Amino acid sequence: MWVVKIGGSVARDPLLRDWLQDLSELGGGRIVVVPGGGGFADQVREHHAVWAFDEVVAHNMAVLAMVQYGMMMNGLCPGLSLAVDEQDIQRVLREAGVAIWLPFALLREQADELTCWDVTSDSIAAWLSNRLNAEKLVLVKSCPLAPDSTLQDHIEQQVVDRQFGRHTCGAPYPITLLHKSDLARMRDLLLYSSGS
Repeated sequence: MWVVKIGGSVARDPLLRDWLQDLSELGGGRIVVVPGGGGFADQVREHHAVWAFDEVVAHNMAVLAMVQYGMMMNGLCPGLSLAVDEQDIQRVLREAGVAIWLPFALLREQADELTCWDVTSDSIAAWLSNRLNAEKLVLVKSCPLAPDSTLQDHIEQQVVDRQFGRHTCGAPYPITLLHKSDLARMRDLLLYSSGS
């Protein structure tokens, strides 16, 4: 099983539909899509900056931003199946589908390690990968990615969030960062792995 996080920065890009279509066609039975927050989460950040409400409230609103993006993905590609928990995810994969995870389970009443702005959907995707014992974590980004960058470089350059290293420390799965234009590479990864 692979976890593929599609950044919110791709939400307004025409490539989004191509990514979803390819994952739907090539990833049946093995792909879980984690939506970023995108413009939905940006609205939360803006309102939080104005009103300075509790960070747990801001976290919950950001989680719901991911849910909205996930629902939008499903609207763009109905062949993908919405899943709200691990049982749903496993059911979708058993039925040879591709799951879009709606992270309602991350709504919180009290602060924990996930309820701060240093944690974004990157770390949340890593958190899910750990929970599911994923074989691979792929992050799809819009920002430039230097080919020789290490994970620490990506953290320092804020390509991934500041807590990402903490959530992936000792992770048994490989982590791949792809630019949104790297769709052909993603296809090759899926095709190669299906034939191995």
